[in-house]
Amino acid sequence: MHATFVLYIGLILVILLLVMLAQRLKISYPIVLVLGGLGISFIPGLPVISIDPQLIFLIFLPPLLYEAAWYTSWKEFWKWRRVIGSFAFGIVLLTSCVIAMVSDYLIPGFTLALGFLLGGIISPPDAVSASTILKGVDAPKRLSSIVEGESLMNDASSLIVYRFAMAAVITGSFSFHEAAISFVVVIVMGIATGIAVGLVFYALHRWLPTTPSMDTVLTLIAPYVMYITAESFHFSGVLAVVSGGLFMTNRRNSILSHMSRIQGVNVWAMVGFVLNGIVFMLIGLELPVVVHELGGSSLTQAIWYGLIISAVVIITRILSTLGASVFTVFISRFIKTADSHPGWRMPLVFGWAGMRGVVSLAAALSIPLMAGNQPFPQRNMILFITFVVILVTLVLQGLTLPWLIRKLELKEPDYLMSELEQEILVRKKLAYVALDALDNQFKADVDENVLLQQLRSTLENEHIFLQSYAESHGVDVNRRHAVKRYRTVYNALLKEQRKMLKQINRKSEFNDEIIRKHFSQLDLAEEKIRLQF
Repeated sequence: MHATFVLYIGLILVILLLVMLAQRLKISYPIVLVLGGLGISFIPGLPVISIDPQLIFLIFLPPLLYEAAWYTSWKEFWKWRRVIGSFAFGIVLLTSCVIAMVSDYLIPGFTLALGFLLGGIISPPDAVSASTILKGVDAPKRLSSIVEGESLMNDASSLIVYRFAMAAVITGSFSFHEAAISFVVVIVMGIATGIAVGLVFYALHRWLPTTPSMDTVLTLIAPYVMYITAESFHFSGVLAVVSGGLFMTNRRNSILSHMSRIQGVNVWAMVGFVLNGIVFMLIGLELPVVVHELGGSSLTQAIWYGLIISAVVIITRILSTLGASVFTVFISRFIKTADSHPGWRMPLVFGWAGMRGVVSLAAALSIPLMAGNQPFPQRNMILFITFVVILVTLVLQGLTLPWLIRKLELKEPDYLMSELEQEILVRKKLAYVALDALDNQFKADVDENVLLQQLRSTLENEHIFLQSYAESHGVDVNRRHAVKRYRTVYNALLKEQRKMLKQINRKSEFNDEIIRKHFSQLDLAEEKIRLQF
C-alpha cells in the first residue's frame, strides 16, 4: 500500500512536468501524457500498473462527466440539440454496426456479437481531448459546443451498446425487440434519475444554511450519488450524471453564493486536472499489460487489425458528418434547423475531432476473463485493437486538428460581434446600469457618502474608458498599445503592493488574517486585469 501511494505521488509529479512540456510545445496535454506514459512504460524495473476498470467507471468517470456538464452552456446545448443527439446516439449506433461487419469479415474467429462489442467500445469520441485542443485554437463557438455536447452524451449510448453486445456474446442469443425497449428505458430512466437526484441537491443548496466549503463538497458528492443511484437500478449512470449536471449548472447562479462559485471553480479545476492527467498517463502505461495479454497472437497481425479498424472509425465518422450536412440541407425544407446550410468545412473538422480516450479503454478492460465456463473469446485482441485505436486517433487527429482548423480558415458564423466587442459592450452595460441605479435609487446616499461618490467616479471613468476604447478599436493602434501598457504597469503596481504587505506582515502589531485578506484582494485584482480585453 505504501509503495503504491509513493508510486502515484511520483506519477502526479511526472504528469505536471509533461503538462509543462505540452504547454511549451503548444500541444494538447492528453497527447503528451499518453506518449509520455508509453515512454515510461519501457523503463526497466518499473512496476507494472494495471488499470481496474471499475475504478475508472466509479471514481474517475462521474466527476469528469459532471465537470464537463457543469461548464457546458445550456443555451448552446439546446440550440444544437438535434446535431448533438444524432451524433451521440445515431452515429454511435452506425459506427458500431460498421465496426461489427468489418471486424467480423477481417479478423479470424470474430462474430457479429464480438464486432458489436468492439464497436460499442471504440465508437465514443473522448470529451477531454477535443475540448483541450479546441481551446488552444481559434475555432468557431458552434464547433466546440457540438463536440463537447456530443462527448457528454455518446458515452452513454456506446456503453448501452456494449452492455447488449456483452449479453449476446455470453448467452449466444439476441432479441432486437427486447434490446430496443431496454435501450429506451435505460436512456429515459437514466436522465430521469439524474434530474431527480439533482432536485435533491438543489434543495440542499437552496434551503439549507450551507457555507462555501459545504457547497463545494456537495458538488463533489453529487456526481457519485447520481451515477451510483442510476447504476443500482441498471439505468445509465453516465446519462444520470450528464442530465443532473446540466440541471444544476443552469441553476448555479440562484443556489450558490459568489464565494461558493469562486471556491468551487478553483477546486473543480484542480480535481479535473489531476483526474484527467492520471487517466491519460495510465492509458500510456497500460501498453505492457495490453501486449502481454495478447498472448500467442501475432503482434504484427494485431497491429494491422488495429490500424485498419482505426481507419474505418475515422472514415466512418467523417462520412457521417458530411452526410449529416447534406441531410440538414434537405430536412431544413420541412423543419426549422439551427443552420440550414452548414457547408462541408465545419462538418469535416467535426469529423476529424473524433479522438478516442479513457471510456473506450475502461470498457475494454471491463470485459470479463470468462464467459461462463470458457475464456471470453477474443478478449485480448479486442483490448489490443482498442489501445491502437486510442493511440492512432489521439496522436494523429489530435496533432493535426489545429492545422486543419487553420487551413480551412473557419469563420465564426453565429456571432456578428467578436468576443472583444461583446466583452466591451457587456462591461459598458454593467457600468451604465450601476451608474443609473446610483443616480436614481441612491442619489441622496451618494450626496452624503464619500465612499459612494468614489464608487460613482470609478464607474463613470470605466464607462468613459470603454466607450473610448470601443470607438478606437481596430483603428487606433496606439490606443491598443496603451491598454497593453496599462496592464503591464498595473501588474507592476500589484507586485509592489505585495512586497509592502510582506513587510507589514513581519511586524507584530498587524493581524495575519488582515494581511491575507488583502493578498486575496490583490489576487482578484490581478485576475480581473488578466481577463480584460
